[in-house]
Amino acid sequence: MKTYLVAALAALSLNLAVAVEVDGSKFDDRTRVGSSELVVNGAGIRKKAVFKVYAMALYLPEKHADAEGAVGARGAKRVSISLLRDLSAQQFVEALQEGMTSNHSEAEMAGLKDRLKQFSDALLALGEAKTGTSVVIDWLPESGTRLTVNGQVKGKDIAGEDFYKALLRIWLGRKPVQDDLKQALLGKAA
Repeated sequence: MKTYLVAALAALSLNLAVAVEVDGSKFDDRTRVGSSELVVNGAGIRKKAVFKVYAMALYLPEKHADAEGAVGARGAKRVSISLLRDLSAQQFVEALQEGMTSNHSEAEMAGLKDRLKQFSDALLALGEAKTGTSVVIDWLPESGTRLTVNGQVKGKDIAGEDFYKALLRIWLGRKPVQDDLKQALLGKAA
């Protein structure tokens, strides 16, 4: 009986270690942000017309199948993006700004303006992002929103969890950039 139990536990642990793969982009099923262990909540592909733009995964302290639960999850969070085509930094910034504007009132955007500029400036400093570029946007409760591109931190951490939540609403808000991507990030089959 012990042998079967050990074999069953070993098989289960192997299944838990499998990475999530989306259109050839692999995302770990777990990651560490600061001192927190996070699990992949969901992953999907961002498309613009017929073009695949990027694959992305959302990491949270625990899984949430609803958007408000995911956005409001307490603790560290991560958005991990892998570009599937070359983009200029300007294209990426414009898409992020458009996604934020679509999900926030003018008053809310006014409160985010300076931090959005700081974040946008860090992205614009890249100039361009080639296929395969890794963009990671972390929420670290002790310091703020951190942008990391290809393993290198870009710019300074941006204070205020409201800013990170505003970023998440690009994909999880009332008017997400893509409905089926929202569902995928929430762990729902599209």
